[in-house]
Amino acid sequence: MPPSALAISYFVHLIATVIWIGGLATLLLLVVPAARKTLGEQAQSHAFWRIIRKRFVPWTNFALVVLLLTGFIQMSGDEHYEGMLQFGNEWSVAMLLKHLAFLGMIGFGLLLQFGTAPALERAQLLADHGKGDPAEAARLTRRETILTWITLLFGVAVLAFTAWATAL
Repeated sequence: MPPSALAISYFVHLIATVIWIGGLATLLLLVVPAARKTLGEQAQSHAFWRIIRKRFVPWTNFALVVLLLTGFIQMSGDEHYEGMLQFGNEWSVAMLLKHLAFLGMIGFGLLLQFGTAPALERAQLLADHGKGDPAEAARLTRRETILTWITLLFGVAVLAFTAWATAL
């Protein structure tokens, strides 16, 4: 593969990483605390989080596709790559662990996107209209936060295994 194509792949891969992992970190470390402090649990807070989800999820899904495509390009072009399911060197082990952590990110992201988020939106809409159980919305909000933290921790693990593989 020409070095220029590989450099472009690395650049795009890094941008997608920043969107996904950086986005999660920004949400958890900055946006969530600020929103809780200023909006609390009022209907405006629920509307705010619906907008955030609606805007953030397409970006993370796009980043996922980009990470998969550019990751395969980079891995197959790496001098340490010995073939599919070949773990004869330390780099391959680091890449295996990276991919397992990446699958963890995907799994928890899917659970958030298709399980918790829709249930939370339903519960919040009901609570905003004086129906349903406000405790259910609060429980689902806590679950969303916990699952997002777990997803971020898997992302940090991906970065750690990438650093290990890069150092070899």
